[in-house]
Amino acid sequence: MTDLSVHEPLTELYFEDHLPGSVEPMGSVKVTEEEIIAFAKRYDPQVFHVDPEAAKNTPFGGLVASGWHTVALAMRLIVDNRLSRVKNVGSPGAEEVRWLKPVRPGDTLTVRATIVEARRSRSKPDRGVIKALIEISNQAGEVVTTWKGVNIVLCRTAGPQGP
Repeated sequence: MTDLSVHEPLTELYFEDHLPGSVEPMGSVKVTEEEIIAFAKRYDPQVFHVDPEAAKNTPFGGLVASGWHTVALAMRLIVDNRLSRVKNVGSPGAEEVRWLKPVRPGDTLTVRATIVEARRSRSKPDRGVIKALIEISNQAGEVVTTWKGVNIVLCRTAGPQGP
């Protein structure tokens, strides 16, 4: 697997550090045929994910990664390059996962997160809710997958103040 090293100093990030409109790069990863097939055989064994020859006779015209594989690759980059430093206490879920274009062997995927909302919790003032648009693009700059992520993040300061 490709080196997924952290690009920024390892400092803790709190709710107050997530400003709406900010864009955070999460890194890149190259997708291999072997990884596509191995993931699909275990989790999504559809013919266009597991059999390069048979995949030629599908609407995709060749092997493509499972959308869930694409999301998993992006999640790894997000954790390694940002979320591991965030005072994150979990996520209630993700919204609107979209697979817009197929991901093929040899593609290099780049992930970025745009903070779309940051609000302090009314019921638990020691934390806030962060919503981010996650975009995964291929080497041609085409967006291949998106979703809206939601995380609960601890606040640096107590009380109603915040961004």
